Order: sequence, then structure tokens, then C-alpha cells
Amino acid sequence: MKKKDAEKRIGKLRDLIDYHRAQYHVHDSLEISEEALDSLKNELVIIEREFPELITKDSPTQRVAGTPLDSFKKITHTISQWSFNDAFTEEDMYDFDAKVKRQLSGLYDDDITPTYTVELKIDGFKIVLTYEEGVLATAATRGNGKVGEDVTVNVRTIDSVPLKLQNPTSIIVEGEIWLPKSEFEKINKERRNIGEEEYANPRNVAAGTIRQLDSKIVAMRNLDIFVYDIAQCDTEPETQIEELELLQRIGFKVNRHFKHCKNIDDVIDFWKSWQSRKDNQEYLIDGIVVKVHEIEYQRALGYTGKAPRFAIALKFPAEQVTTIIEDIHFQIGRTGVITPVAYLRPVSVAGSTVSRATLHNEDEIKRLDVRVGDTIILQKAGDIIPQVVQVLKELRPNSAKPFIFPKKIAGCGGDGSIERIRGQVAYRCVNRRSDILEKQKIAYFVSKKAFDIEHCGPKVIEQLYDNGLIQTSADLFTLEKGDLEVLERFGEKSTLNLLSSIENKKTISLSRFLIALSIHHVGEETSIILAQNFKSLQAVKNVSFETLRSIDGIGEVVAKSIIEWFKEEQNQQLLKALLDNVVVEDFIDNAVEGFFSNKLIVLTGTMQTIKREEAVLRIREQGGVIGASISKKTDYLIVGEKAGSKLAKAEKLGVEVMSEEDFLKKI
Repeated sequence: MKKKDAEKRIGKLRDLIDYHRAQYHVHDSLEISEEALDSLKNELVIIEREFPELITKDSPTQRVAGTPLDSFKKITHTISQWSFNDAFTEEDMYDFDAKVKRQLSGLYDDDITPTYTVELKIDGFKIVLTYEEGVLATAATRGNGKVGEDVTVNVRTIDSVPLKLQNPTSIIVEGEIWLPKSEFEKINKERRNIGEEEYANPRNVAAGTIRQLDSKIVAMRNLDIFVYDIAQCDTEPETQIEELELLQRIGFKVNRHFKHCKNIDDVIDFWKSWQSRKDNQEYLIDGIVVKVHEIEYQRALGYTGKAPRFAIALKFPAEQVTTIIEDIHFQIGRTGVITPVAYLRPVSVAGSTVSRATLHNEDEIKRLDVRVGDTIILQKAGDIIPQVVQVLKELRPNSAKPFIFPKKIAGCGGDGSIERIRGQVAYRCVNRRSDILEKQKIAYFVSKKAFDIEHCGPKVIEQLYDNGLIQTSADLFTLEKGDLEVLERFGEKSTLNLLSSIENKKTISLSRFLIALSIHHVGEETSIILAQNFKSLQAVKNVSFETLRSIDGIGEVVAKSIIEWFKEEQNQQLLKALLDNVVVEDFIDNAVEGFFSNKLIVLTGTMQTIKREEAVLRIREQGGVIGASISKKTDYLIVGEKAGSKLAKAEKLGVEVMSEEDFLKKI
């Protein structure tokens, strides 16, 4: 990046970060996620590191965020309140460790090997508590690090904040006020019932509650606290662990998940272990705090103008980050449906590096107003495909032009013409028999969800197709040894492996066979529904549109797609060729009588104890039917973490909601 470009980018980043930090720290409102804000800040740090001459005193990287509100009396902090520098990767932590050791070696004659204490980084609202001779005197917000707001009356209502300590010591401590997730859900449910907008997250509610002028409202919210640091005290512990133990002894609530680590590898192991456990707690956790264990070394290392040199916040892999769209390409699916895909500047999100994100369709591009060159917020939760959440138009380059959906795409074959599917937002190729599509259909045919033919990946399919050995999936079952031996990279062993795999898959269940046909809108769930309802392929072929449409989970669009597929002459020829070589087993209901027998079940959210696929299997084993959406016919909605609109709809329709814990008891 040239210095001139860096200067422009830095200016825009600083303005945007300052705006969102003010929203977050001052107004308790967050228009983008904390993770996205972290990502913007991290980009600014990287650019400033490359161009240190561009760093200014008012840069967001050089100061603690926040400005005290006028609604409360101001308190000048006895001890300045710092914020931590952030780390995001293992490499960041090795750099931190090396820097700590390098700085200590310059202060001591001998080589110093510090150890570390790790604590959970609670995503709440920071509070500074001052006790005089063991009695709570003031409670103040962090504010701008020098001056905060006096919220003592409100904090006194929190049961876990001691009004009097176990001994009459004078002490200033720092902690994090947080709202339990169960309380957050209760508050949002009440707001839904009266038609009010739901709160975004527990952290915002905690911050907003502490700033209520009426302490009665605060008392009703059941806030909680973890105290984690001594800012000032007559007694000085020798280690960070001893400091936490002292806090516990004199009456403070300390989060019990802390650990002494001998080296930075132990720190990283602790961080990794909590990535899968963090969502199981009643409080939000967005990372861990790593501190040099020895207090003497902490004092020696001291502080920069913004943060302690002896500590750092190691964030969990973000589910939301910011990056730049470098180009937009088109992906052609096996049924001819066209999906625009954003090619991104590679970025790490939710633990993996992402360089692609679906833009879904033309309407979504217009809704987001996505343009090449835009800075976007990217989201990836767990195994969900990365998606563009928001365009940060404040960072848009002047050269960015509105994206125009093309009328032709070369990969469609023929003249490349595309058409909008009637009644839908998607486009598809007019010519749905192009070589690209046929290869994709055959590759899907042999995939694990369908025929599950080993040694027959996309490259093998392409080789067989390009050499004229197969034109449709049915041709796979007519291959002979001599056909394959002449091909490059097909020795005797690989030839026999492929032919053996094909031979072993000549009998298949009805649901898997239906998946393999690549009928538009018919995936795994729909195929199982068809098999359960009609039992045989012949019955599926002959079913009427009205009958199909009446089945829960099918609907009008899917029913029409199924009827049209079986009517098309080329598909009838394919079906005949397949049935000359394979046996399609009728569906046999092996379900045992259980709680979910003959019940329509919908699942939403992320399961913590059991994988979604296993949950679906267990329901079907008991004769239950899996639904895709909530309706009055739904018997139960099973909810995991981060349940969304389905939960709200279920409550509105009076559908019974079942937690993951209750579900596990039933199965």
C-alpha cells in the first residue's frame, strides 16, 4: 500500500471507529458487532505499524474509549483505567511472549523466564469499586480512563457486589458487570409480548441498566459481577493468582476459571479449550486475558500510554470480521441456478481463512448495494457458509461502481443466456444441458449424500466425461476395465478400485436415489420426506401435484419442480438407463415407538451436546417427521444456542418449545 493510499484509508478508519466506539461505550448502542469493530481496529493497527509516521495522538489506537455522560456526577479515578491490547492468533501470542522476555532481559541482569496467569475475558461492562475501611464508597464507570460516572446507587442493588468486606481494608478493585443469558432471554420475551423491539445482546442491556437513573429498574434486572483486579491496596500479593485468591478471601466474586501457565504454549492450550466451552456459560466470553504471573515483573514492565505491557487480551476467533471485496464471479450449480460469489481479500473468521462469500442473488446485491472495492462485514457462525452482513459505505472508494447483473454467462454453454426463474429471485442458465452442468450433476450423483461411490471425485468425473466415456450418471454403471486402462493416471489398482466401488453401489435406498437425481429444490430433507410418504419410486413418479403440495415440507414450488422433472423426456431416458443397472429399495419404516412418533419437529440454533445430524436421525428413529419451517402443524420446536426467528414465530403461534436438555431426556 502506498503512503498516500494509507493516509486516506487511515482517516476513514479512524472516523468510523470513533463513531462506533462512541455508540458502544457512551450510548450503549452497537450498530455493528464488537467483532467487526475489533476487525476495523486491527486493520488500523496494521496500517499504523507499517506507516508509524501517520500515527496521531487522537488515533483510536492511542487512547481508551468513552466519554462520561452528563446524566451522572463525575468521578476522577485515583488510578488511571487502561484497556488491553488485543491478540487474535497463536503467532500474536508468541510475539507477545518474546517481547515480554526481551523487555525483562533489558531490566534484569539474568535471563528472565516469566510465567502467565490466564483468566476468562467476560464481555460485560467495566466497573471500578472503591472501598474505604472495608465499606463500599463509590462505584464508577471507566469513562475515558481518567474520569468516569458515579453509578454507586445503582451498583449497590447488585447482590454479588459486597457492601462491606470481610476485613476493614481500603482497596480499589476493577470488575465486569454482566447480565445472565437466562435473564436476557426473559427480558426479550417480555419485550416481544408487548410488541417492543428486542435487545441485541446482554452486554448492551447490562451497560444500559447501570446507567438507568431509577435504581429500582436496576434492582429488577438481576445483574451480576466478577471482580478480577486490584488497582490499589495496602496489601500487595506477589503473584496474579495470589491477587485473585485475596479478592475471594475478602468477599469478592471472582470467576473460578483461571489458571497459572508455565509458558505461552500452556496459555494457547487454555485458549483453545475454551473456544468450544464458551457458549455453555451463563455469561458472554469473547476471549481470555493473559497476564504476567509475577507482580514484580508486572511493575517492571509497566504501561504504555494506552495499555499494560504485562498483559494482553487474546480474542476468540471472530464470527464477524471486516474485509474488502476484490471481485464478483458467478457460480453455476448442478441445476443451472446461478449464484454470485464475492472474491475477498483473505481474512480469518471463526477459525478459518475465508476468500469467498456467497451474495445469493441479484436482489441481495441490490439490497446490500455491494460493489467491487467495498469494505464489508463478513459473518461465519460455526459451519455456516460465510455471508456478507453489511457494507461499510463510509469506506467506499470513489471508483466503486454499482454492480450490474449480466445477461449472459459463458459457463452456461450455448450463447450463455440466462433467465430469471418465474416467481423466484434466482437466475439460471437457459441451456441446462451444458458440459459444465452435466459434470456437476454426475459429481453430485456419486457424492456421499447420494450414491457414495468412492474413488470417483470431481477430477475423475471430468476425465471420464472429457474422454467421452460418460455423458450421464447412468453411463458410470456401463464402464469396463478396458475403458479405464487407457486413461492417464489409471493403473490396474485404481481401475479395479473404481469399478469395485461402482459395483458395490448398485443397490440404493429410495431417499438417496432421489437426492442423486439433482431435481431442483429436492435435497436431503425433501428426499426423506418423499420416501417416508410414498414408499416407492413408482409412487413418487406417479404422484399428483395436489398430493405433493399438501405434504408438510414440500409446498407449491417444490411440488412443481418434482412434477416437471419426471415429465421431461431426457429425464425419463436417464431414469430408464439407471433402473437397467441399479435397484432402488422401497422405503421400510423401521421407526420404533417413541415420544416423537408421528410428530412434526423443527430444529433451530446450535446444539451443544449433540450434532444436528444425529438429533435428526434420533427423531426419525422414533418415527418423527422433520419440518423446515414453523407452522401451526408443528408439534415441537427444539432450540439450541442462538435461536433466531423460528423461536419468535413458534411463541407467536403457540408451538411448544423444547430445550436441548429436555430433548436429550426424551431420546
